[in-house]
Amino acid sequence: MEVPKDQIATLLDYGLHNSAQMLSCFLVSSPAANTESAPHLKAESLVLLGDSFFREREYRRAIHSYKQALQYNKMVPKQNVQLSRSSIPSNRSPSPNSCNASGINENEVKFKIASCHCFLNENKAALVEMEGIPCKARNLPMNLLLGKLYRVSRHSRAAVAIYKECLRHCPYMLEAITALSELGSSAKDIISLFPQNLNRSGRMPFDHIDSTRWLQRYVEAQCCMASNDYKGGLEIFADLLQRFPNNTHLLLEMAKVEAIIGKNEEAILNFEKARSIDPYIVTYMDEYAMLLKLRSDYSKLNKLVHDLLNIDPARPEVFVALSVLWERKDEKKALSYAEQSIRIDERHITGYIMKGNLLLTMKRAEAAVSAFRGAQELRPDIRSYQGLVHTYLALSKIKEALYASREAMKAMPQSAKALKLVGDVHASNTGGREKAKKFYESALRLEPGYLGAALALAELHVIEGRNGDAVSLLERYLKDWADDSLHVKLAQVFAATNMLQEALSHYQAALRLNPQNEAAKRGLERLEKQMKGVDPDAPEDDEDNDVEDADGDQDDAELL
Repeated sequence: MEVPKDQIATLLDYGLHNSAQMLSCFLVSSPAANTESAPHLKAESLVLLGDSFFREREYRRAIHSYKQALQYNKMVPKQNVQLSRSSIPSNRSPSPNSCNASGINENEVKFKIASCHCFLNENKAALVEMEGIPCKARNLPMNLLLGKLYRVSRHSRAAVAIYKECLRHCPYMLEAITALSELGSSAKDIISLFPQNLNRSGRMPFDHIDSTRWLQRYVEAQCCMASNDYKGGLEIFADLLQRFPNNTHLLLEMAKVEAIIGKNEEAILNFEKARSIDPYIVTYMDEYAMLLKLRSDYSKLNKLVHDLLNIDPARPEVFVALSVLWERKDEKKALSYAEQSIRIDERHITGYIMKGNLLLTMKRAEAAVSAFRGAQELRPDIRSYQGLVHTYLALSKIKEALYASREAMKAMPQSAKALKLVGDVHASNTGGREKAKKFYESALRLEPGYLGAALALAELHVIEGRNGDAVSLLERYLKDWADDSLHVKLAQVFAATNMLQEALSHYQAALRLNPQNEAAKRGLERLEKQMKGVDPDAPEDDEDNDVEDADGDQDDAELL
């Protein structure tokens, strides 16, 4: 041929995609590739052209070239096609630049078309292409992509079957392990898929058992996470980190879970350690951004967003981080960033949670319910339950809030945060305050260091006129936790009982710990009015919203 195909393949291998693309145009238009007697040459040329488009992320052009190649391949005499197919090894990797000297592999081309559709978020079209590949012809990358597509399409059973097939071929495919655990497979089921390399005596060699034990522990950790046993999962990850120190994947997994369960300082430390090892990490950096905002550390948040934009501005994590940064400046712009993260990856959970929180702040509660439900459908965790409960309470839908909180309690029976959620619902009406008190106390027995439950219980004491009990509780916690929210709550209690100097002292302490604490700033403004003898509170008529729940007492007793 006038234009050598092997030169295009070489250019692609070296990453010189633009040069490969230009040379492919000559190949496709060459006389040799356009003779009626050699349609296979035209098909091969079009695949190479498609590969060059693929590498340049011109996915529409790549799809067009690949489909043209399949059409020309249909013109190849059957005998030639059979020879072409038999010449391709079954374990060959379908990399985007692969091609065969005797013709094209139709299954590889369909896989490439499906990959392009995935990059364009056209999952239905991608699934159609992948289902056109016979089961026996699919290799590991093909099966992994098919599993992801089935999962996105909510064909859970089909996804489980495909992921299991992946692990039978390669037990070290951690993506498949995580997916199976999230789809409900037990650790025992997943580990049973691993190949058993037996020696002559019928037993696995000791060194093999020892070398795969960490993998089995990893499976157990992921299954703990999927079943909301965060404590068990963290313990296993910590053990693995002892064996694999400075493992950024383990550090990020631990930090993500710590962020979910409210161990914010531990999560921040692990995120920062991971970034110190690899400053170009993007995975879970939106979780880190949320923690920095909670801490009101806007200088670090600004730097993080700047770094992420320089690393890869197209990742969904970057748009969630942008949303976090813009939340206090422009809520509409923050919401648009959260929505963009979901458009990039419709399975990005933090995008839905961020969107739900913003909609709730903007008093668009009905839309917030949809966002939190979207997060729950992907993977229920305490944050999506918290969002749902607080949104239903904002809508005065007490029964729905109670149902969602009990759902969280049943999903996470050892979670102090789930217990507090049930308490929050009962505390929203006067008739349920005694129940709320029991749930808050149960949450503190389960997790004594859970400040959220301590603050909620203190608030309940104040509402019922037990200001002394509230002060005792908060001062007891302040001995062990120097937290600005504790100081703010104490200041509010002292201000309500006209102990203005003590209130002033605690507001100032809160602002020393966190100069950006908005509640402390507002409290100081109110305190100034009180010191001038002005009542800062306008009278409000509270309407009781009692819950008629015949089975409530029995259900609550079971939960407690």
